[in-house]
Amino acid sequence: MQNCAVSRLYLVVIALVLLVGCQSAYYSAMEKVGVHKRDIMLDRVENAQGAQEDAQQQFQSALEQLSELINYDGGDLTTQYELVNDQYQASKASAEEVVSRIEAIESVADALFAEWNEEIQQYSSNSLKQKSQQKLRKTERNYQSLIKSMYRAKDGMAPVLSALKDNSLYLKHNLNAQAIGALQGEYKTIKRDVEFLVSQMSKAIAQSQQFINLLKAE
Repeated sequence: MQNCAVSRLYLVVIALVLLVGCQSAYYSAMEKVGVHKRDIMLDRVENAQGAQEDAQQQFQSALEQLSELINYDGGDLTTQYELVNDQYQASKASAEEVVSRIEAIESVADALFAEWNEEIQQYSSNSLKQKSQQKLRKTERNYQSLIKSMYRAKDGMAPVLSALKDNSLYLKHNLNAQAIGALQGEYKTIKRDVEFLVSQMSKAIAQSQQFINLLKAE
């Protein structure tokens, strides 16, 4: 059992080494064609901003579908279940896309700031060195604010996804009027969580725009 655990750890380490190597090779290749880490960072923040905007709309759409469900009056509930489940699956996919975009930003940020710190040591001019250090610190501060904002929005997706999944599962096995009555009590909580999530995402989207403006101004 211990040997298996060691083997798994070894494979994880190898995978991480290969991943870092691939990323380094990617950044080097892009730099050779004039696309620097700063450009990649800008592109990835814009992509994350778009993913968050899409997720906002998707979670609101899921809430609207749930609202339609609890106001449903008679008839076959199979179609309603399928619509609710589709909204849950789409919301889950949107959340995964947001997480993927955040991770991509963190990856290039680590490489960018490491390179920037290394290159600062190459200055012979103390004045230029100091200015570069100040700009680096400012960019890092803004970056940390951005990432914290994105993670707050990301964390807000979890309770909504959990509730949407629960409702979908419950409806799947209880396609009757009593099921709708039970879900009515859940709606207010989900509505509150979605509204909070949308608010957090709006803040993250605004923070993304501030960071984009900062990078473009440099």
